[in-house]
Amino acid sequence: MLKSSFREAAAGRAWRLGAAQLGSLPGVGAEEDPQGFVERLSRQGEEALGRVAEELIANPVVNGAITRAFEAREKAVHAQEAALGALNIPSAADVERVTRRLRSISGRLEGVEDALDRLEDRLGAAAASLDDERAEKLEERLDGIARDLARVREVVAPDEEPVPSTQGRLTVTDS
Repeated sequence: MLKSSFREAAAGRAWRLGAAQLGSLPGVGAEEDPQGFVERLSRQGEEALGRVAEELIANPVVNGAITRAFEAREKAVHAQEAALGALNIPSAADVERVTRRLRSISGRLEGVEDALDRLEDRLGAAAASLDDERAEKLEERLDGIARDLARVREVVAPDEEPVPSTQGRLTVTDS
């Protein structure tokens, strides 16, 4: 009991002395910019944390533990992918690849549609100046292109039909 109260009193006295002497340290006086003090304190804290991190990484026990943790994480990821594959469930990476590919195809299709719209506008303007016979031929050709585009759209994005459960798993690769 006596020892603990003595320690508490000594700690309080040391703190008061440290606070009193803080103003007498070079660069910590009342005339110093508080922002400079905060920056210096922050820099010293960062340096101390850097040294602690370097020492921890240099420690073979800590380094071994971190290495084993990363190895365990990698094994867990592989086990998860294997389990999802066995259940025929796509992984997040599979879904992401398919999503990127679908966005790419969608962008290309929009480009084709825009080009066809521009062509149709130009042909419409040209058809107005042509005689009726040539205009009918151009309209037939445009109708054929529109049908072709409708077939491409049907192949790329069918009418939201559900995927049959007997369908095999699709493997997607980056190209």
